[in-house]
Amino acid sequence: MNSIIVDGICYRKEEICEGNPPAFAATAPFHRQLHLFLREWFSPSPTLTLHTSGSTGKPKTIVVQKDRMLQSAAMTCDFLRLKKGDKALLCLPLEYIAGKMMVVRAVYAGLDLRPVEPSGNPMAEITQGIDFAAMVPLQVYNSLQTEEGKKRISQIKKLIIGGGAMDERPEELLRDFPHEVYSTYGMTETVSHIAIRRLSGHAADSYYTPLPGVFLKLSGDQTLVIDAPHVADETLYTNDIAEIRADGSFRVLGRKDNVINSGGVKIQIEEVERVLHPYMSANFAVTSVPHPKLGEAAALLIESGTDAQHIRQVIESRLPRFQRPLHIFRVEAIPQTGNGKTDRAAAKEMAAERISHSVLRQG
Repeated sequence: MNSIIVDGICYRKEEICEGNPPAFAATAPFHRQLHLFLREWFSPSPTLTLHTSGSTGKPKTIVVQKDRMLQSAAMTCDFLRLKKGDKALLCLPLEYIAGKMMVVRAVYAGLDLRPVEPSGNPMAEITQGIDFAAMVPLQVYNSLQTEEGKKRISQIKKLIIGGGAMDERPEELLRDFPHEVYSTYGMTETVSHIAIRRLSGHAADSYYTPLPGVFLKLSGDQTLVIDAPHVADETLYTNDIAEIRADGSFRVLGRKDNVINSGGVKIQIEEVERVLHPYMSANFAVTSVPHPKLGEAAALLIESGTDAQHIRQVIESRLPRFQRPLHIFRVEAIPQTGNGKTDRAAAKEMAAERISHSVLRQG
């Protein structure tokens, strides 16, 4: 594990850390970032500093043992039966754990890493066969929009999708894929995923199965508690409201901090977004705003592209009355974190500003 294969060429640890940069580092900015991360990985330090995405609040800095990351890589590579020389696509930002772990898996298993600049449609420039890839839901969704994109992504032999919830429509399309497609569950604190569920074929399931050595339970608030000693130093108490079956498999219903308490009625933001998503032609997010009587009220932020009357019709026909957003605000762009998740804190601030301006105009 003192070398890495990039674009078919094996580079030793000494070539990465000493002397001139390796040949791949001269091709593009993203490749230079890869070189810098590899230098950090192969350095004598036993730890790395990671940053959370900040999708529900301020990003956090976490220091993790490199050995923990190797343990995580081993779990994934063993589960997927990855072998030396398999072509692995790196199309995720290296600032976050998902991108870093693709590199660590390549180091651990001797995979042939194929880096491409992270984008919303990474398969657009891929013409060669890929054995293993990790993507976020948006990248998969974009690839499925054209027949050519669908063909290319369907040829990936083993695809894992993480960093956010999958929508029903892409899941339906992925179910017929000929190869292995999985959704993953994890977080920066667990150095990537600790559970996985099949999306393609007859084994497709709506519940996640914990990887070996991972133990789960529910807190008094019905949030997921994770005990994964191979990858985390201590028990992790999440904000994910979950349901666990007798066999240990589970599904996530939403985040505790994404619950809107509107007049004593609890609204799960993710559930409302899941219902609305198939009918929206533009990016949107559900959030909350202060309300003088209800305490909080649901609000919908949406980018231009969807007719206002259509939105109202969808809301009234698809959502029960207590889940319907009281306000609809058009915005230039839904705020996002660096790895493509909705920035929930920024979205809430944006909605609050719209309410504040509305009150000022009325005054």
